[in-house]
Amino acid sequence: MKVTVERAALLRSLGHVHRVVERRNTIPILSNVLLRSGPDGLQLKATDLDIEVTETIPADVVDGGAITVPAHVIYDIVRKLPDGAQVSLETSGETGQMLIRSGRSRFTLGALPEADFPDLAAGELPHSFALPAADLKRLIDKTQFAISTEETRYYLNGIFFHTIEAEGSLKLRAVATDGHRLARVQMEAPEGSGGMPGIIVPRKAVAEIQKLVEDGGETVGVEISSAKVRFSFSSGVTLISKLIDGTFPDYARVIPTGNDKRLTVERDQFAKAVDRVSTISSERGRAVKLAMTDGRLSLSVNNPDSGSATEELDVDYESGPLDIGFNARYLLDITAQLDGDTALFRLADPGSPTVIQDREGAPALYVLMPMRV
Repeated sequence: MKVTVERAALLRSLGHVHRVVERRNTIPILSNVLLRSGPDGLQLKATDLDIEVTETIPADVVDGGAITVPAHVIYDIVRKLPDGAQVSLETSGETGQMLIRSGRSRFTLGALPEADFPDLAAGELPHSFALPAADLKRLIDKTQFAISTEETRYYLNGIFFHTIEAEGSLKLRAVATDGHRLARVQMEAPEGSGGMPGIIVPRKAVAEIQKLVEDGGETVGVEISSAKVRFSFSSGVTLISKLIDGTFPDYARVIPTGNDKRLTVERDQFAKAVDRVSTISSERGRAVKLAMTDGRLSLSVNNPDSGSATEELDVDYESGPLDIGFNARYLLDITAQLDGDTALFRLADPGSPTVIQDREGAPALYVLMPMRV
């Protein structure tokens, strides 16, 4: 194998693929990236057996061939080469090494044969559709924070994508929950997505998709089976991921419909006030108390160790007095996702979940469980 490639293109592609490679591996080949040169250019592929990322970049191919080399090492080498450099990648015979040349720099890397590299074959993916990259990014950005990190409830360790008939049309929904808060975002379902199975995309794959979608071009092709999903970005990157094999809970039962108390606040002003009073709380999860009366909201935190804090805001609230406590960090996470200038809280009582949106009927909806104060 002998190819020459531009540093910028190689670095960008290695940046896309090397992230899925775990730093510590009991299987040596999984620490490597597969480099395959052929008529189409240079293909790079990396996998952790759950996710596989592939990309092909333009290259001047003298000899075709394939080899695997340590992913993080080659990424660091290319990253440290000067801008605008040409990089030559070369293997010869059966030495089990790759020579990297650029200008006056020479690197020799230990390599493993391509034959040992696992292939995460996607198999048949019967459902396929395309959607704008910006829409996929929005679905992920608005829900990712609510993914559970509790490994025992593995079916919550991802985002649940599915289609549903709502408000007179078919919607594509993304839902994530950790049991304390729930995020649900929807958009008009793309053509071809009707009839797709509901899928739970794992947390690590979600994080990779979120990064790839940033410079992944205008549209994303999505292909789904009951066990795997493939995202094809118009930039030439392909990500295949196994899906979480589990049943996502019936989240609709968690979303209250009878909350009749409505609180509307200035989003930015409210978030800053929550952030200020929560300075007093030392422990994670310390509750901030919201006390509502006609047109007035009082935020307070009491910490026996370090003192107390209160702040008042003028708000739009016309129901009876209500005191309710929330985890301050969760409140800030949700208000950070809202797009509008205001936040609408629909409340029932101190022990019931609260619904938070930009406005009535907004495509993003959040549910937050209260805390005892």
